[in-house]
Amino acid sequence: MSFHPQMAYGAAFHKSSRALEDEGPAFVYTPENRARFDEIVTRYPPDRRRSAVLPALYLAQDQEGYITANAIRHVAELLGITRADVEDVVSFYTMFYTRPVGTFVLQVCRTLPCAVNGAERVTESLVERLGIKPGETDPTRTFTLLEVECLGACDRAPVVMVNDAWHECQKPEDVGKLIDDLRARGDAALSGCHHVVERKG
Repeated sequence: MSFHPQMAYGAAFHKSSRALEDEGPAFVYTPENRARFDEIVTRYPPDRRRSAVLPALYLAQDQEGYITANAIRHVAELLGITRADVEDVVSFYTMFYTRPVGTFVLQVCRTLPCAVNGAERVTESLVERLGIKPGETDPTRTFTLLEVECLGACDRAPVVMVNDAWHECQKPEDVGKLIDDLRARGDAALSGCHHVVERKG
């Protein structure tokens, strides 16, 4: 007789719903990006090299278009940390993509200030205009639509970030023009109000 409860150790008990990253093609930084990486890590003390993980991932994403498992492995090796350490960062931050995205990634803030100012209606207008739902990319791979948490411009809500450029005070009736401008003028249609990231420093 045992006082230990019986445990069901069937497959479902241990099954994880975690989606693994796309392996992707073999990945190493281009010579230019490796030189940029080598410069970036000099900004940190040798025992804090792991702190360069964000700019290192930005470089990888700029090069590949999204973060693959092979890119994670490469970054981990260069920084002397585990793949799990890098995966934790990739899965935490919404600015890293683990599958291919469109030329223009439209991120609609849905946090409270944007929500009360109509962000949901902005998203609905984008869905109608692009024919895709949040989390999807259009068939031409021009646009990816995402809903995200705070983009840090609460006083200018609702905010839509297109790649690294904020478009503030967006209204449902305005997003059609934004989409048309992006199709017609490409990067020239971006607002000029940019999110400054370390990789450009």
